[in-house]
Amino acid sequence: MLIDIRPENPSDKETIRAVHVASFPTAAEGQLVDALRTSGHLSISLVGVMENEIVGHVAFSPVVASGVADGMGLAPVAVRPEFRRCGIAERLIRAGLAEYQQLGGGFVVVLGDPSYYRRFGFTLAIQWALKDEYGGGEAFQAMEIRAGSIPPEGGVVRYASEFNMLENEGAA
Repeated sequence: MLIDIRPENPSDKETIRAVHVASFPTAAEGQLVDALRTSGHLSISLVGVMENEIVGHVAFSPVVASGVADGMGLAPVAVRPEFRRCGIAERLIRAGLAEYQQLGGGFVVVLGDPSYYRRFGFTLAIQWALKDEYGGGEAFQAMEIRAGSIPPEGGVVRYASEFNMLENEGAA
C-alpha cells in the first residue's frame, strides 16, 4: 500500500473533517481540528494520501506543564475505517514526532492505549509525575523528544482550550 505523508494544505480542511467524522462516533474531533486550526493551535497537521485521496490525519497542538510551554499533545489521529490496520496511523504519528523533533520540540503527551503507543516510545505519564486534566489514568502517556524537557516536578498537563469542547461532548 503506497501512502504519502504530507502537511495539510488549506484545501484539505473539508476532507480532514470528513476523515474524523468517519472515524469517531460524533463530529467532535473534526470540530476540534477546525477549532485548533482557527485559533492557530494546530501546530503540526499531517495527512496520509493514497491515490490522491486523504485517508488519514494526525494533529499536534501545544500543551503546558507546570507553566512550561515546551510540549505538544498528539490528538486526534484518525484513519478512514476502510483503511485501518494498514499502518497508516503509525506512519502519520511517526512523521509527526519526527517533524516535532526537527523543530527542536520538548515533549509529547497522548491519551490512548498504552500497548499501542509504547511502540513510539511513550511511557506512563505518571512516571514523569505528569497528570492530565481528563482523568486518563494509565491511558495518559508521555515521551521526551529532547532530554530534560519535561519539568522535573511534573504537574498537570493543560491542553489547548479547544479541547474543552470534547469534554462538553462527552468524548474526552
